[in-house]
Amino acid sequence: MTTLKGVPGVLAVLVAVLVGVAVAPGAASAADRDGGCDSGEFCYYYNSNQAGSVSDFTDSLDDYGTTQPSCYDFKGAGNGKGLCVKNNAASVWNRTSKTVRVYFNSNFAGASQDFAAGAKGNLNATLKNNNASHELLSGPTGCSTDGTNSKLPSTILVYRVSLGRVDRVDFKTYVKNVLPNEWVTSWPNASLEAGAVAVKSYGWYWALHSTRKTSGGQCYDVRDDTGDQVYRPSSAQASTSSAVDSTWSTRMTRSGNILQAHYCATTTACGGWVDGDWMSQYGSRDLANAGKNYQAILRYYYRDVTVS
Repeated sequence: MTTLKGVPGVLAVLVAVLVGVAVAPGAASAADRDGGCDSGEFCYYYNSNQAGSVSDFTDSLDDYGTTQPSCYDFKGAGNGKGLCVKNNAASVWNRTSKTVRVYFNSNFAGASQDFAAGAKGNLNATLKNNNASHELLSGPTGCSTDGTNSKLPSTILVYRVSLGRVDRVDFKTYVKNVLPNEWVTSWPNASLEAGAVAVKSYGWYWALHSTRKTSGGQCYDVRDDTGDQVYRPSSAQASTSSAVDSTWSTRMTRSGNILQAHYCATTTACGGWVDGDWMSQYGSRDLANAGKNYQAILRYYYRDVTVS
């Protein structure tokens, strides 16, 4: 688009001792980070083929740390015990119920490798001894979506053009990190809310309908630049995120189908699109200043839509 710019448990034991009450030791939990690969955990191994010391996790982690004693380390017996996990793992066993994605960089970034629920495997040549974060993925994997015309997709495939890769991004996170790059964040709430619905509707449409692929053959739903909508991770702002939250249950359809909602700065810039399929961003600001709510603004620009 055209852009505008653990202490309570210790206290309980202490109190019990002081008053003479016997405290039974707690049973070890399967979810403890104990160097054993239990059901429900994602486990790194120091050596290939699930050999050597184990480091077990029950959830996503965006940074393992690099030095002792603060890093996440290998806890199981065998080669590598006590070493930091970051950039030291060779194989995995995914005993969670979700696909787990291992990343080359911290903060879920860089090259990645997926391991399906229950899978054992070696890290590939890129990730072996170069593992910096991992993420338990919700929703679909591959090229599929779990969205329909009546159900929001949980994720969207975003082509990070300058980085040459495709990221699967939580859909609400995507919308929150697009809106401040497409709307002026200081504009009236009704304008931002209209923009939030348009941004969501555009992404939703392409999550359902895209058959596009990168030159390398990766499927994607939307680009992260003005070829679609400008997505910048960690760019969310309070005003625009509030607009997204307040309109998240709103659906904009035409004849029951999610609208491919276009928008641009002005009516002149939007002139190439069919009238009734686009919204003027500055116009949404002016209508909001005139007292129109976001539903009225959307109906003003998009013909024959149902805003529900």
